[in-house]
Amino acid sequence: MTDIGNLDHPTENKYIPDSEETRRLDAARRGDSREFSKLAEPYRRELQVHCYRILGSLQDAEDMVQETMLRAWKRLKTYEGRASFRAWLYKIATNVCLDTLDKRRRRAKRLLPNNLYSPADPQKPVEPPMTEVLWLEPLPDEWVADSSAVNPETRYSKRESISLAFLTALQILPARQRAILILKDVMDWPAKEIAELLDATPSSVNSALHRARVKLTKNYHKQESQVPSDDTDEQTQKVLEKYMHAWQTADVNGLVALLRKDATLTMPPSPSWYAGRESIGIFADNTVFANNGIMFPGFARGRWKLLPVQANGQTGAAVYQRMENGEYHPFGVHVLTCEKGGIAQVSCFIDPSLPARFGLPKILKTE
Repeated sequence: MTDIGNLDHPTENKYIPDSEETRRLDAARRGDSREFSKLAEPYRRELQVHCYRILGSLQDAEDMVQETMLRAWKRLKTYEGRASFRAWLYKIATNVCLDTLDKRRRRAKRLLPNNLYSPADPQKPVEPPMTEVLWLEPLPDEWVADSSAVNPETRYSKRESISLAFLTALQILPARQRAILILKDVMDWPAKEIAELLDATPSSVNSALHRARVKLTKNYHKQESQVPSDDTDEQTQKVLEKYMHAWQTADVNGLVALLRKDATLTMPPSPSWYAGRESIGIFADNTVFANNGIMFPGFARGRWKLLPVQANGQTGAAVYQRMENGEYHPFGVHVLTCEKGGIAQVSCFIDPSLPARFGLPKILKTE
């Protein structure tokens, strides 16, 4: 995937396509869909990441990019070549996302339960899933190729710009401010080009950007885990191994030992979430690790099998639950936010479709 920090800026320099792109464009304009695909498909994944940043949803991002490709194909004759074909696709994708958020209005933000509700009592049953709330979803790191390639002029690295903390703060912003901040501070677009994309003036873009930065500063606190090094990555890997072992052996004490005192655990689509390692320990002991848990009846030890994944620039695990026939079926994905002192947050995304999105099998056999 081409580095998203290196967009062509047609408002500053005249864009000149190479001969191969010109040939494919001419063929596509004559109705050759295969040549159009060769032009557009190389940008599909990075467009999905762009839409994901705006929308906070894997499925929505895929749908928006599909709509982007359809609109680009239908409107190809309107592409004048003043900007790169890639920048033109970004313009379409951004407006597709903004149109979708405008239609949703009150449901335009995807957050986590701890952004909306008070912590739950670990002694009480877990609240059922809420369908009227759109929850933030995890992003496979594979969607962001070459995470080391970062434009030094951008305010946020690729790894940081897909972290759950950053995405949650983004979702608090109004949709238009959200898009402007992503285009400017993550992707390094000039204000003049953003204004052209949004049919606005550079001064209005700069004003919206200022408001977005102020609001983001109040809601986003950069975590040490977002500044990776060989040492921190090695330590995080050890934490993940211990976390997976605790789940697979129903070791409540082992799990609690990994958590910071102020750790939180969320599990969308349930609104229930738990604050503090003591509450998390009680919840785990009463439910997911219990011999006859109120949520998941069956034997505690061996009920879960976890496989490591990388999500949102963070470490995590795909979770499988054992069935009566001994097979392990997908249950969801856990994303860990690790800081000095232990795990600061466990985001348990309960969705059986997620492990497959990370390239993992639908069923695991008992060893």
